[in-house]
Amino acid sequence: MKRLFFPGFLITLLLSSNLLTAQEVKIKFSEYDLDNGLHVILHKDQTIPIVSVSVMYHVGSKNEDPKMTGFAHFFEHLMFEGSENIGRGEYSKYVEKAGGTLNANTSNDRTYYYEILPSNQLKLGLWLESERMLHAKVDSIGIATQKKVVSEEKKQRYDNTPYGTLLMEMMKRAFTVHPYRWTTIGDMDQLLKAKDEDFVNFYKTFYVPNNAVLVVAGDINIDSTKQWINDYFGGIPRGTKKIFRPSVVEPPQKAEIRDTIYDNIQLPLIAQGYHIPAMNTSDYYAVMMLSSLLSDGQSSRLYKELVDKKQMAVQIGSFPLPFRDPSLALIYALPNMGTDPKTLEDAIDAEIDKVKNNLISEEEYKKLKNKFETDYVSSNERLASRAENLATDYTYFKNTDLINHELNKIKSVSREDIKRVANKYFTKNNRVVLYYLPKSEKK
Repeated sequence: MKRLFFPGFLITLLLSSNLLTAQEVKIKFSEYDLDNGLHVILHKDQTIPIVSVSVMYHVGSKNEDPKMTGFAHFFEHLMFEGSENIGRGEYSKYVEKAGGTLNANTSNDRTYYYEILPSNQLKLGLWLESERMLHAKVDSIGIATQKKVVSEEKKQRYDNTPYGTLLMEMMKRAFTVHPYRWTTIGDMDQLLKAKDEDFVNFYKTFYVPNNAVLVVAGDINIDSTKQWINDYFGGIPRGTKKIFRPSVVEPPQKAEIRDTIYDNIQLPLIAQGYHIPAMNTSDYYAVMMLSSLLSDGQSSRLYKELVDKKQMAVQIGSFPLPFRDPSLALIYALPNMGTDPKTLEDAIDAEIDKVKNNLISEEEYKKLKNKFETDYVSSNERLASRAENLATDYTYFKNTDLINHELNKIKSVSREDIKRVANKYFTKNNRVVLYYLPKSEKK
């Protein structure tokens, strides 16, 4: 689920006795709704004198008009332009002067903003987020400015980065009707051609209290915090526009899809994308464990066999996309010099077949469970991560207490489950295979 993200980017964890004990500690919180529909979650932790103020809006790229994509990510930038009471470009300065930090991020399913502040600056964080929600600057100057920023970001991070278009190329082949078929960066031509009123309409539709979750966590007084939340957010009008929630179900893929992308690269890349169930399903947790078994760390199966032993690959990885709706599990590999990509692909398939045909060993299984339990606990160690997990559980599943029960879901995955999901989902007819090759090889 969201707490584990991509195995290649997981932080090395310290197995201290305190951490192992923490996995049994229940995370306490309270929650309620304001009259305008804003859902509020409060979590008190007075360990250190800091506070996290965050707002998650239930809007991601999947809520966009197919003819105007990239809006959710664009607004992540635009919402730092300022408001009627905050000067242009001054938003971050308020936080920095108070000794805090701030950031935001966008996914296919939601947009998230947060500030980490000294606890005596709680009212500042609440004011800043209420300003963003009530009357942010959505004007021609800010829109024009951020169009240039996002256009440059696409060039640097996607168009001019080796394999930077991988996810875009994978998703548009794997999905035919579901809005996951485009990624958060969207179509730049659509974004640049969009009119100012299109952005204003997006803001008035999605940046409303009844489409948001406010999480205040840390060194707080509950009664005072509730009063301040009411002062800053209680008067914001409820949104009245219809919020698009896609209900379309992607039909089962019936045959393997293969394609070749010629790019400005030196080494080829092989990528496989397998359709898998959504987050918070039992099979999703089993797929997470399968992906970790295959490629997480130097003792993983793909690494040991294809990188270390046979030296067929210089890098290899596997991870499921943590999306609210059914998505993909990705496997990627960079062939070693002299290794034919098809030969490496066949070797990857052979390792997957081993899992399909035989139960993993008890030793591997125990190691996987220990790792995932530790990862889960670690994901809630930091206050900022805990706040985001609370927001996500409510936004995605309307079940904030999932934060206290997901560990049991992880523990319930059996060796048989891992074998079963390998056979059910990791099949040729259920996958997209992409080869990235140097442009010099194009005939």
